[in-house]
Amino acid sequence: MSFDPKVFLKTLTPRPGIYQMVGADGEVLYVGKAKNLRKRVGSYFRASGLAPKTAALVKRIARVDVTVTETELEALLLEQNLIKEYRPPFNILLRDDKSYPYIFFSDRDTWPRLAFHRGAKRKKGSYFGPFPSVHSVRESMSFLQKTFRVRQCEDSFFKNRSRPCLQYQIERCNAPCVGLISEENYQRDVRHTRMFLEGRNQPLMKELEADMDRASEKLAFEEAAQIRDQIIAMRQVQAEQIIESGNGHLDVIAAAMEGDEVCVHLLYIRHGRILGSRSFYPKAPLASGIEEIIGEFIPRHYLKSSVGLDIPREIALGVDLPDKGVLEEALSSAVQRKVAIRNVSRGTRKKWLELATRTAEQNLTGRMAASANTLKRYEKLQKTLALPEMPERLECFDISHSSGEATVASCVVFNREGPLKSDYRRFNIENITAGDDYAAMEQAIKRRYQRLQKGEGRLPDILFIDGGKGQLRIAQKVLEELNVIGVKLVGVAKGTTRKPGMETLILTTEEGEQEIIPEQAGLLLIQQIRDEAHRFAITGHRQRRDRKRKRSPLEEVAGVGPKRRRELLRYFGGMAAVEKASTTDLMKVPSINRKVAEAIYSSLHKG
Repeated sequence: MSFDPKVFLKTLTPRPGIYQMVGADGEVLYVGKAKNLRKRVGSYFRASGLAPKTAALVKRIARVDVTVTETELEALLLEQNLIKEYRPPFNILLRDDKSYPYIFFSDRDTWPRLAFHRGAKRKKGSYFGPFPSVHSVRESMSFLQKTFRVRQCEDSFFKNRSRPCLQYQIERCNAPCVGLISEENYQRDVRHTRMFLEGRNQPLMKELEADMDRASEKLAFEEAAQIRDQIIAMRQVQAEQIIESGNGHLDVIAAAMEGDEVCVHLLYIRHGRILGSRSFYPKAPLASGIEEIIGEFIPRHYLKSSVGLDIPREIALGVDLPDKGVLEEALSSAVQRKVAIRNVSRGTRKKWLELATRTAEQNLTGRMAASANTLKRYEKLQKTLALPEMPERLECFDISHSSGEATVASCVVFNREGPLKSDYRRFNIENITAGDDYAAMEQAIKRRYQRLQKGEGRLPDILFIDGGKGQLRIAQKVLEELNVIGVKLVGVAKGTTRKPGMETLILTTEEGEQEIIPEQAGLLLIQQIRDEAHRFAITGHRQRRDRKRKRSPLEEVAGVGPKRRRELLRYFGGMAAVEKASTTDLMKVPSINRKVAEAIYSSLHKG
């Protein structure tokens, strides 16, 4: 039975609530909130004046489910939960769900340290942020290390030093680990670091200038020169940024829109200083203007569980939001303090807003140009491979190892927008002859497509194999064994010179294998996906190799767990002494009997 909106609207309540528009197959197409359900839902079914995207949604509606709430705020919160759960195709969707990084300052210790931090804030100390990216954290920590020289090493490293490390030699630390700075002077550096992180720039500058004058009067010119360098560094940082006096703790949000493409840009302002920025590219199928985009973006971004505690005191915009009061109430409730949403029009905040707006427009233009360029490359690839239609999904495999050690295979995925990193996969290759790339490729492809055949993902239109006919035949054999059909196989052979741009494509056809030299535009896309597979495989291999080399040889001995390993290392003072010990010596450790001692000795001397 088809959906009759007139009958449905007659019985619909005018109270607040949420509505779910559901398709014929049961898929939730759109979730919305309303102050007045009858009025809001009725607006979708008027005879004329609907935007094309909204009309496309209405055609697919098989039913509308509603949930009545007591208040508009309850409706907003329920709407966000349902969007997270169902991810409806017509709602604004954000892919970025990761938590934000902070700088952690262990200022309750005798010798405090600065550290990168992400996740739950369980350690005792101060947290500064959030920062928009790992890069911005590292940039800030590098500045602090060069300027105030507070240590950033791990506590275990700090406690076991007998001489200064490299950071002291390059003037990035004052070596408190070996007593080359007094506790009083170190605490002064700690105080200055904290003042900078809290945005108290003017008091800090005055204190540094007074310290420099005192050092000069005492003829301590080396100390005065060091403080002078700190002042110069501080002034340079201030000159590079638009800085607001006071203690501004806000996010500035601007957006740009061109057709279906949207860019939302955030500036993160903490203690009156720009910590960094981040651009988002949400899918906004029904959005008709900037106000609507930002109005939907704010709850989707800030009411995520991973970000909830990072809601600033103020959100600065360049538009008026119709639901501003409800949004303020929802955000304030999430952090148990007042959060204000303001339309700014003057002063430093207007400059920040103009900066965010220009950045959003520029990034959107760049993204659209890149998308257009990618589309041209897809068209050339279609022509090169003589495909009846343009491919949508590409995959590429590559293998990486060091003389057979720690072999890792990578699988990267591209769609028409570029790399689809959420679908990338790595495979640790086991139980093959060291250096056998054919066996490694076979294992990786088999593991990948067994999962896809079980419905854990979707098959690609084209599968690229970085290699010649041998690797291609392996891939063909595996796909035939798994009964994978509809995937075009293409080998990418580097050629005799192995230079970029000289690759040959090897295609599998019904007549056999065919070699072709692609057009440059199509080849650029193939090179891009192959290079990405190579990068992803090498990164995985290095991580696996480094983990393996850091493992203690004792971890491979049956019957020797963490407790026995600790006792062995404590008794002998290190791994070198354990390796020199005889079976009788090993048995002197309280928890080591003869059987375990012999197993340890045999394992360490099996070469």
